[in-house]
Amino acid sequence: MSSPASADPFIEHRGLLFTVAYEMLGSAADAEDVLQESWLRWDAVNRDTVRDARAYLVRIVTRQALNHLRSVSRRREDYVGEWLPEPLLTSPDVSDDVELAENVSIAMLTVLETLAPTERAVFVLREVFDMPYDEIAEAVDKSPASVRQIAHRARDHVAARHPRVRVARSEHQEVVQKLAHAVNTGDLQALMDVLAPDVVSVADGGGRVRGAARRPVMGAERLAKYLMHGVAKYAGRMSLSPMLVNGQPGLRVEVDGRIAGAVTVTVENGKVSRIYSIANPDKLEHLDAEMPLSR
Repeated sequence: MSSPASADPFIEHRGLLFTVAYEMLGSAADAEDVLQESWLRWDAVNRDTVRDARAYLVRIVTRQALNHLRSVSRRREDYVGEWLPEPLLTSPDVSDDVELAENVSIAMLTVLETLAPTERAVFVLREVFDMPYDEIAEAVDKSPASVRQIAHRARDHVAARHPRVRVARSEHQEVVQKLAHAVNTGDLQALMDVLAPDVVSVADGGGRVRGAARRPVMGAERLAKYLMHGVAKYAGRMSLSPMLVNGQPGLRVEVDGRIAGAVTVTVENGKVSRIYSIANPDKLEHLDAEMPLSR
């Protein structure tokens, strides 16, 4: 008699497997494709030969994600404007896991895009999921010694581009709320007060959203003028409201009552130092239902 579906290790660990794939790809749609491919391979496996189902499944997903990552790299090179990860609506449980929330943040995923595929896989499996080097070696078809070197190199690369500045969630939420209030009310001074002088804003419209800057906007004055132009353009039609995006306090952008974007920010010294805005309609499909991220 076959086991119930709920007893299948793939179902049991699906949240973890999705998170592994999403961390490696920065796309929920691509992660779902990888899980589908991985399920087909898992379904063909003789389960009696599998000693550790969790490790085995992570290995399958990692290999499929690596294959997928290499196949989409050209697509991203041809992308119009800045490419940012696909934002996800996440539950408070993800935010409560500080390490997970930091590692799945839009800021971190953007940095991971600068790693080579194997480096990204090794970094994710080691730093996010704390997998032993020998298990990672099996997943990426490298020796444990090689994996240790790759992990060290990837860690240094990420640290140089994404310094870990720990900010209390309450402070992060307060700054995000100030940003939302300034934009919602069109208060230029309040906006200037919440932006760091050297703030950088990166927007992803995928070439499909008029008004989405195709290059980063740098500096508080330039960014404030850019944002106030948008406020004037959508006067009375646009609103920003709080939302947990990838485990971080963020904002849901609506125009005429419909989702138009997601915003997350990096906070340093009580001010917004970096803004990530995703407006490409193709990347907004997972903002109405919480996505299961877990370790």
